[in-house]
Amino acid sequence: MFAYGTRVIYLAIKQERLVTQTETGPTVSDLFRRAQAIRGENSQAGYRDIAKQLVREYSAAPFPPTYNLTIPEQDARAPEEDWSAGLPLVMRGIQQKDWNDIALGIVLSLEQTENYEKARGPEGTRDAWHDRSQGISNATEKGVGKWMPEDLVKLAERSSPHKP
Repeated sequence: MFAYGTRVIYLAIKQERLVTQTETGPTVSDLFRRAQAIRGENSQAGYRDIAKQLVREYSAAPFPPTYNLTIPEQDARAPEEDWSAGLPLVMRGIQQKDWNDIALGIVLSLEQTENYEKARGPEGTRDAWHDRSQGISNATEKGVGKWMPEDLVKLAERSSPHKP
């Protein structure tokens, strides 16, 4: 019974630390957005310069949480294998508490995403072969039609930012 009580206290302390870190520290998405902003401010900046600036800006901040190691808004810009290329480096940096590795991982994901866009063009300008919705739109419509009432479908279509 005593060991169980100790374990509960330990887990509570561990969860409290996790909450504290997530409330004050940047997420991986925040770091990626900052890298994009740096790139937007100075398009001639090299990837190493962006990584160094990220380290300078965030080295005093708490490390990002590992439970949300993703950059979800990038899925529309490039395939997952491109934008997620640097995430193992980010994870290693968080585990070893090394901002240099975290920054290198963020910059690698940024570089892969930008290279994909240079090779294929920005989203919306690609040919039908590279259209990521090609082949799934009919299946999506069929699936949504089965489980979603018609009035909700119409409501979703009206409130959608891009019309079909």
